[in-house]
Amino acid sequence: MTENAYHPQSLEPAIQERWERDGYFHAPAHPSGEKFYALAMFPYPSGQLHMGHVRNYSIVDAIARYQRMRGKTVLHPMGWDAFGLPAENAALKNGSAPAAWTFSNIEHMRGQLKRLGLSYDWEREIATCTPDYYRWEQWLFLQLWEKGLAYQKLSTVNWDPVDQTVLANEQVVDGRGWRSGALVERREIRQWFLRISAYADELLAGLDTLQGQWPDQVLAMQRNWIGRSEGAEIHFPLADGDDVIKVFSTRPDTLFGATYLAVAAEHPLAMKAAESDTTVARFIERCKHVAVSEASMETQEKEGVPLGIQVRHPLTNALLPVWTANFVLMGYGEGAVMSVPAHDQRDFEFAHKYQLPIRIVIQSAENSPENPHELEAALTAPGQLIHSQSFTGLDSQAAKGAITEALVARGLGQKTVNYRLRDWGISRQRYWGNPIPMIHCPHCGVVPVPEKDLPVELPTHYQLHDPRSPLLDDPAFLQVDCPQCGAAAQRETDTMDTFVESSWYYARFACPDAEQMLDARAADWLPVDQYVGGVEHAVLHLLYARFFNRLLRDVGLLPKDGAHDEPFRRLLTQGMVLKDGSKMSKSKGNTVDPQAILDRYGADTARLFILFAAPPEQSLEWSDSAVEGAHRFLQRIWRMVQDYTGPVPTLAQPLGDAARDLRRAIHQCIERVTLNMEDRQHFNVVIAACMELSNQLARAEATPGSDEHAVLGEGLRTLLLLLNPFAPHLAEALWDKIGDGVTILTHPWPVADPAALHSDTVTLVIQINGKLRERLDFPIASQTKELEASVLAHPEMARHLQDKTVRKVIVVPGRLINIVVS
Repeated sequence: MTENAYHPQSLEPAIQERWERDGYFHAPAHPSGEKFYALAMFPYPSGQLHMGHVRNYSIVDAIARYQRMRGKTVLHPMGWDAFGLPAENAALKNGSAPAAWTFSNIEHMRGQLKRLGLSYDWEREIATCTPDYYRWEQWLFLQLWEKGLAYQKLSTVNWDPVDQTVLANEQVVDGRGWRSGALVERREIRQWFLRISAYADELLAGLDTLQGQWPDQVLAMQRNWIGRSEGAEIHFPLADGDDVIKVFSTRPDTLFGATYLAVAAEHPLAMKAAESDTTVARFIERCKHVAVSEASMETQEKEGVPLGIQVRHPLTNALLPVWTANFVLMGYGEGAVMSVPAHDQRDFEFAHKYQLPIRIVIQSAENSPENPHELEAALTAPGQLIHSQSFTGLDSQAAKGAITEALVARGLGQKTVNYRLRDWGISRQRYWGNPIPMIHCPHCGVVPVPEKDLPVELPTHYQLHDPRSPLLDDPAFLQVDCPQCGAAAQRETDTMDTFVESSWYYARFACPDAEQMLDARAADWLPVDQYVGGVEHAVLHLLYARFFNRLLRDVGLLPKDGAHDEPFRRLLTQGMVLKDGSKMSKSKGNTVDPQAILDRYGADTARLFILFAAPPEQSLEWSDSAVEGAHRFLQRIWRMVQDYTGPVPTLAQPLGDAARDLRRAIHQCIERVTLNMEDRQHFNVVIAACMELSNQLARAEATPGSDEHAVLGEGLRTLLLLLNPFAPHLAEALWDKIGDGVTILTHPWPVADPAALHSDTVTLVIQINGKLRERLDFPIASQTKELEASVLAHPEMARHLQDKTVRKVIVVPGRLINIVVS
């Protein structure tokens, strides 16, 4: 190997040491000038980086480095989402304490991130499992308790009997716990909730402000999750007694088609019926082993049993039977639905299965059947009412209002708005999490921990032997005096959902040493200007973070100026890294170890490949040959700069034709790259443009002292500046040779010279029958007829048109010429 060969394994650590020594990525306490906050979703410290991490962090680092070159003050931090079940499972398997396992993993992964050369301000590093972080969640929880936004209630949950914890709906796969594989059970236990429903309208309206800055797919998913719908609350009086069953319906126009009601298995009426009806009792027991998510209930076979009770139709007084059904959720509305089989497909299938009446009350087309026996599926479209007493003849929209008014007049209903969004259950019956700061007193009930006693620290010494939380058996943690009456009491042993930690970490990064949850620095840096992470977090994490941002505002920690309502101004959801056509996973044996790539090729190659292989929002397929190709490209740039002799001369004016054309290519590349960095974020196009420019520079016949030699020097310097966000180590090292004597990190982003871009010619794409064949230059003032004649006569086209008959020449001005031949 020669002295000037490209050796990233030794070069990159030396460059990183220089960056760290000189503190180039340190963000000031308060931004000066225009700020830019670049953030990737922080990782769980599992112990090893995977290629998805490399892609995520390379994307954000490229953006952060670019914005620094644009003259902005950049905040680019990193931390660790460090609480959670995996640490407990690892501790059980390895006989270690979760805390020790977690901090050991953090140490290792920090080293891996530093080896990638990511431009983090490491002085702002946070780990969510440290008391100086999670104490502020406890503080906020107390504020929310005072405001009535945190509360405890009985709730039906997914219970994993092996992991001994509540599972979110998303953690139940085919009826089994996502980690243990155990059949889940539905249990009713007391849970702590945050009242996110109080912010439903605001969270929905806020999505409009993110239009064009967040992916449409994510906005649609959040709108659907919040699920605002207008309709009527309808009261069905029980035939025996004074109580009513309340249901919500978006289709009060179908009320006269209701033939039965269905209630959840946990509904009080179902539970009461089970006391004397073994069929109902057995059905309720079966329902306990089905997840409580809407998705799981939609896909399962619809089943139910009658409860032996009836209600009266609120407008006709007709008696309707009440069933309990496995497709009704107790947590949605009041756990009851009005069933209209003729106009709801689920109700239609259920009615057919159990031979329940079907009554058509909407005609949605001229030939709509009136006989229910003619129905092959439910008629779900709006239309004109039939068989609906005085409302017959009204269209659906008018009938909704009129029927609702009739219900209000009878005191049996009201117009209302409903949401799919339900309050956030944050209780977890596991150890490795943030203790909920509440105390249970036999005299005073539930009492908050006094602020002066925060944080309630989680003991970290436990050696775990089974999934049961050791907090339940630790008197030192569990036993405490009631802060109100002084009697013997017990601490809450539930810990917070780890989504709580990730719901505000972005704000703490702005002031990680604040002596309160946030200080004035947070308002200066927020919102995050660019957030990057997986689309799998499109709903829960992002929705919870948006909710928390408003909580922080409403307890006085962020300004109520509208500009700080949303936490993330712009969102990019990167695609997965695939190998052999599927997501990388150990179980499939198709993983690629980032460390092996770093050891063989260096960080710049890994970063360049993963940003070049596909647009960031799309999945990319791993390719060993493409990694080698990225490495060869960097080697080529290294040799080109090393071979460049002499200082960069001053450009002479006017330039010769060849030098002028080369300089135009350089500045066209600047223009193209800047557009794709600033707006489109298509880094693959950026890198392709740099590769194309390198080819043009390599072809330059540049003898020292010539115009082309001077332009070549400008081109090489420009190329290093454009590559700096993607291959920063190589760019830094080569800038030492042909740069301006200071680090490339302080050099501004290049700006295209309008004079250099000016041309008397235009390059047009030449197609034959729609397929690209050439790119040719023509005088910019050429008219369409002149272009048609010129392209057919051009020497380069002779081989393409040989033995062909030209049928038509189509000119798209400024872009392309398509020659149609036969």
